[in-house]
Amino acid sequence: MLKKKKIKIGIVGCGAIGSFLAKTIATDLSRYASLSGLYDINIKKARLLARGIGKSGILTLSLDDLIKKSDLVIEATILESAFDIVSKVLKTSRDVMVMSVGGIVNQLEELKLIALKRGVNIFIPSGAICGIDGLKASGCGKIKKVTLITTKPAYAFVDVPYIAKKKIRLKGLKKETVIFEGTARQAIRAFPKNINVAATLSLAGIGVDKTTVRIIASGRTHINTHQIEIESTAGKVITRTENIPHPDNPKTSYLAALSAVATLRQILEPVKIGT
Repeated sequence: MLKKKKIKIGIVGCGAIGSFLAKTIATDLSRYASLSGLYDINIKKARLLARGIGKSGILTLSLDDLIKKSDLVIEATILESAFDIVSKVLKTSRDVMVMSVGGIVNQLEELKLIALKRGVNIFIPSGAICGIDGLKASGCGKIKKVTLITTKPAYAFVDVPYIAKKKIRLKGLKKETVIFEGTARQAIRAFPKNINVAATLSLAGIGVDKTTVRIIASGRTHINTHQIEIESTAGKVITRTENIPHPDNPKTSYLAALSAVATLRQILEPVKIGT
């Protein structure tokens, strides 16, 4: 029996999610994959991660070098860098997994054309929400409405320019207060670092201009909650996700990191379960 060749995976971005994925690939997924490279604009961060998992030799000093060594590249950086990284990976005929989805939401069609031309794939994990499977299935019929209601602690929005511009008072907030309601496109523009889930939801469903987003600041919670309501010809789907912060970065949901691992398993393992 032929043994399946291990997929070589490179990771761009060695923050909380990138580090978590590197450790998981090196241990739990080592049967199917191998780490081919780690790269971060902060070389010290990448070097420490490589040493931490006992693989100092996989430190790469440039994005180009990492891409050359990989079959699949995971982008785990920031919104502002995502498009440039993803397009470069695709143009070199490598598959790519995108974590900073909000950074490519407006250019997905362009990236899709590059992927088709090169015969490669773009993988986008579900992230910090549940219900993407039901949304995709509903889309095979006709979706009438998709609404995302996100509730976060008031302090999560303190440094958001939109809050200052609208003169929204968060200090001393004790009740739940709606601070935004509009389309997903508007939400992504106003809260680029707080509402990555809106981008994923829109791409999987009816788009950024038809998906409704309501954002609530709460003085009574310390967790992020995402409720999704989908109305379609197949019926109504409602999901609610209460996220625990990632132990290495409280600004990141632990589920977002685990979702990336689940996506990797779908890519690597011979049995695919779920929509």
